[in-house]
Amino acid sequence: MKITFGDCAVDTGRHMFWKAGKSVRLEPQVFDVLAYFLRNPGKVISRDDLVEAVWDGRAISDSTISTRINAVRRAIGDNDRANRMLETLSKRGYRLSAQVSGDTRTIPNIVNLERQIVKVARSADGTIIAHATSSEGPPLMRAGQFLTHLNMDWESEVRRPTLDRLGAHFALTRYDQRGTGLSGGPMTDFSLERLVEDMLAVADDAELDKFSIWATSQGVPVSLAFAAAHPKRVNRMVLYGGFVQGRAVRQQEANTVQADTLLDLISEGWGKPGGAFGKAYATLFMPDATAAQMDDMCKMQLASASPETAIALRRSIDSFDVSDILEQVRVPVLVVHTTEDSVNPLSQSRLMASLLPEAQLKIVDGRNHVPLPGTDAWETIMRVSVNFLRSA
Repeated sequence: MKITFGDCAVDTGRHMFWKAGKSVRLEPQVFDVLAYFLRNPGKVISRDDLVEAVWDGRAISDSTISTRINAVRRAIGDNDRANRMLETLSKRGYRLSAQVSGDTRTIPNIVNLERQIVKVARSADGTIIAHATSSEGPPLMRAGQFLTHLNMDWESEVRRPTLDRLGAHFALTRYDQRGTGLSGGPMTDFSLERLVEDMLAVADDAELDKFSIWATSQGVPVSLAFAAAHPKRVNRMVLYGGFVQGRAVRQQEANTVQADTLLDLISEGWGKPGGAFGKAYATLFMPDATAAQMDDMCKMQLASASPETAIALRRSIDSFDVSDILEQVRVPVLVVHTTEDSVNPLSQSRLMASLLPEAQLKIVDGRNHVPLPGTDAWETIMRVSVNFLRSA
């Protein structure tokens, strides 16, 4: 049954939302927040109430709550600050003052929160690899990428919206690379071969017989090497912002200078949001980030790895070269890259698409290397990724 208010309608059973008669896709947590307000129209809802209902009482930052509230307001068109439907009451919380029609008792009293289940696998050399699975649907693996933390990703202003978007359509499995996040071995072998073994260990432990892959940055060459070595395990892949040859392999003076500069930024600014080096590093990867998003990623850095581990991983990544195995990748691939990526050049994705037997290339206007929620580029990246993966 539909619940209506203003020119909006919600069907919580089918997880659907309409604005002015047009269906609008909401991130799962944004939908959950809206549903909770609809369950309690006219009541003052404190932040503690929201945390208990939507986040199951876990520790959540004020900025996370504010981001979800603002997303609800954008969705319902609540732009008139003087006459908001979703009011902010100073030091008290929020209130949905719109007239709600329909049986709000059909809305679950406790919103269904998608949870992640964290497990550990053991790679071929014995290294412990932490992995998590969430949501339901066809299996999708997010390849390991530069510095993640399974628990912090789940609450991240930058990472969680991407997980929500993918998790709305797929059973999503992801993992922390060896030496980072919840995985073992702070200083370890970061060779391409070991990282492919880690992906295989996660796939086996998560019982993924055949699955699709969504990969970014250095997760791209790892995924390509995995698909070449284990062709029967992969359905299709979306590869965003990646490369065929690392900076050290490309052997261009400009790339050498950039690589050295990046290592200097890591060494001097790792996990220091207030310092010039930390800001420069964050700006290189996501120049359009808000202050809150930059702070979020700086916190992620230290939680994920020490500067020494980050540098060791970065040096290894710069030496990757998968150009000689691309013809062995016989699965459909969507290669995606932004026009002004400052970390990996667009030319590398063009080369990748030209060498892969079954590849499509999608170039997106944008300049962030990290897929950055709140930007037009992120919306495009998510839309084309989901559409391609669902066409399997």
